[in-house]
Amino acid sequence: MSEPVIAQKAPFPVEVEAGKTYYWCACGKSAKQPFCDGSHKGGEFAPVAYKAEQDGKVWFCGCKHSAKKPLCDGSHKAL
Repeated sequence: MSEPVIAQKAPFPVEVEAGKTYYWCACGKSAKQPFCDGSHKGGEFAPVAYKAEQDGKVWFCGCKHSAKKPLCDGSHKAL
């Protein structure tokens, strides 16, 4: 498997709404970071669904290397 493009070496803070599903970009090529815009089509990556359990701020991974995809686990600090 190839490596994803690093969109940024920091997380994306996003205000989410309870019950809503968000599709996180796993390939790093989306122009609508941190969310998927279909740029992965024809490749080996697919978006990751995240369903918000409550309203509030979450930190989506920007480097695409988190072990807790789609959320940030601090992996960007080692890149």
